[in-house]
Amino acid sequence: MRPRTLTKAWCIAARRIPRLSQSYHSYEHDLTPSYPPAEDAILAAAIKHVPAYGFTSTALSSGVRDAGYPDVSANLFPEGAFSLVKYHLVTERLALSMNVPTSRSTGSSSALDMVRCLTLQRLHANKPIIHRWQEALAILAMPKHFATSLRELALLADEIHFLAGDKSVDTAWYTKRAGLSAIYASTELFMTQDRSPSFRETEDFLDRRLEAAQGLRRTVGNAGQWAGVQAMGVISGLRSKGVRI
Repeated sequence: MRPRTLTKAWCIAARRIPRLSQSYHSYEHDLTPSYPPAEDAILAAAIKHVPAYGFTSTALSSGVRDAGYPDVSANLFPEGAFSLVKYHLVTERLALSMNVPTSRSTGSSSALDMVRCLTLQRLHANKPIIHRWQEALAILAMPKHFATSLRELALLADEIHFLAGDKSVDTAWYTKRAGLSAIYASTELFMTQDRSPSFRETEDFLDRRLEAAQGLRRTVGNAGQWAGVQAMGVISGLRSKGVRI
C-alpha cells in the first residue's frame, strides 16, 4: 500500500491552493459549463435541496423559487431530475481544474499520485449528497440517459489524466482512461455503502484498485487485451447499478 502521510497531506494541500491560470485544461471540452444564466442559477439553487429532497422534481421546483423565477420555469428542464444529476457531474468535473496540485506545492511529482489525488477530490465532492447518490445512479442507468452517463464518465477520466500531466499520444491514451473509468465507477458505487469515518474505506478501496491496475497493465500482453479487461470492469460496474448488458 502507498504511504498515507504524503498523499493525504498532498490532497489537502491541493484543495487549499487555487489554480491561478486556466490554460492547463483539456482540449476536448470547454472550460465553462454550457448553461444559460437562468438555467445555471436554477440548477445551482436546486442542488442545495438535494440533501433534503434527493434528485427529484421537488428539489428542482425549490431551486426555481430560490432563484427568483416563476414556477413555470421548471419547464426549462424537460429531462427533470436527470438535469440535476448531469449538472452535478459537469460542474464537479470542471471544478477539478481550479485546484490542481503541483510538484512544487506537494513535494511529489508522481503521475499516479496526481491521478489518485484528483480522483479523491472528485469523490469527496459527492460527500454532501452521498446518501442520495444511489438515486442518481438509478437515474443515470436508465436507457434514455445511458449514452450521456458513459460520456460524462469518459470526460471525467480524460480530465483527471490531463490535469495529472498525461502526455500519452499512442494507445496508452485510451487504455489509461478506460482503466480509470472502471476504477472510478466501482469506487463511487463502493462509497455509497461506506460508513467509515471520513470515508477511509473508500480511500483504501481506491488505493487497491489503482495498485491492481498498475500491476495488470504490466502483465497484460497488449493494449487490446488491456482495453478489453477494463471494458469488462466498466460493464460489471454498470450491471451492479442495474443496467442490463
